[in-house]
Amino acid sequence: MQKTAPLFTPVLIAGCAIMLVSFAIRASFGVFQIPIAEEFGWLRADFSLAIAIQNLAWGIGQPIFGAIAERVGDRKAIVLGALTYAAGLVLSSFAVTPEAHQVYEILVGFGIAGTGFGVILAVVGRASSDENRSMSLAIATAAGSAGQVFGPPVAEALLSVMSWQMVFLVFAAAVLATLAFLPMMRAPEPVSRVELEESMGALLGRAFRDPSYTLIFLGFFSCGYQLAFVTAHFPAFVTEMCGPIAPGGVLHSMGVTTTSALGAMAIAVIGLANIGGTLMAGWLGKRYSKKYLLAGIYAARTVVAAAFIMMPMTPATVLLFSVGMGALWLATVPLTSGLIAHIYGLRYMGTLYGIVFFSHQLGSFLGVWLGGRMYDIHGDYTLVWWVGVGVGAFSALVHLPVREKRTDPPLAAA
Repeated sequence: MQKTAPLFTPVLIAGCAIMLVSFAIRASFGVFQIPIAEEFGWLRADFSLAIAIQNLAWGIGQPIFGAIAERVGDRKAIVLGALTYAAGLVLSSFAVTPEAHQVYEILVGFGIAGTGFGVILAVVGRASSDENRSMSLAIATAAGSAGQVFGPPVAEALLSVMSWQMVFLVFAAAVLATLAFLPMMRAPEPVSRVELEESMGALLGRAFRDPSYTLIFLGFFSCGYQLAFVTAHFPAFVTEMCGPIAPGGVLHSMGVTTTSALGAMAIAVIGLANIGGTLMAGWLGKRYSKKYLLAGIYAARTVVAAAFIMMPMTPATVLLFSVGMGALWLATVPLTSGLIAHIYGLRYMGTLYGIVFFSHQLGSFLGVWLGGRMYDIHGDYTLVWWVGVGVGAFSALVHLPVREKRTDPPLAAA
């Protein structure tokens, strides 16, 4: 009787641990919007631009780190990513001008690229069996969501007892601590002989000529726009616009007595809901068409975001939005990465996913920067929110023509 391959491998466990810490820190940057702006008297757009540059650097760095991992080794790429991440956080703790923050966030963005989706998911994908791959990618992605659950509240708690500069130093130490998991990151390469013989340049050329790859690239833009805008601006949005928290209510009894605390909690609730949503996406991705699942997720995001902005903002609607958007938050990641692996194979999955992820981070840059810019001009986030609704609807449509069929190298067809 054939033995069933285990789902939880050492590679998956180590990858989850690294992703959890990396994304806990990344997700907390919105909590620093108001403290840093108030300390130095900056405009909202100043720190927003720093976060936007971080997201853009993450997008630029993702295919670079994917290629490094595939050329010189996964673990070396992760070490380089962790060192870069920690250096960016340490230098940011000494920054006293918007320009310094913006420059140092380039290092943070590259560090996230080396310890995030592109590298970790490629390793997890290669280490997983065919039957477990969709679920393994979902579990690793959900670990990033778990980090989002803990990151903003931990940052908020640390800010109550120390300066934001010290919090950045604590975060740098946490990133370096993840390197203890590296001995577990040994992944085989379950690829065919034909895949091994095809060069990276040949595969990239084949993908770039494929309209489906272009559609996947364009579709991932709105995911980055929506996620980055909410992560960076939602805590401040809730702090300033939400109705009061009723004394003696459930939130009050949980220690959430201010809209600032509610904003941090909302990001955590999004992350908590997304653990379930991402795992469900992985389960569904094994059984149903990934492109139709992606189209459905983007359509559902569009409805949730439009409904929220059209209603008066109260603590109840904030939490309802957080649960609804959270269930759809990173559910696109295992489906998008799994779709790329299915169509183009595993050999250069990290690089191909990294290029698609650059589109995601272009959206992230625009969402974060435009949010701060529109706030400074209009005093609220309404216009930039509606842009997010529109691009979400666009992504739902562009996934429909994708050809979800394995493409083989010319050698395989010969």
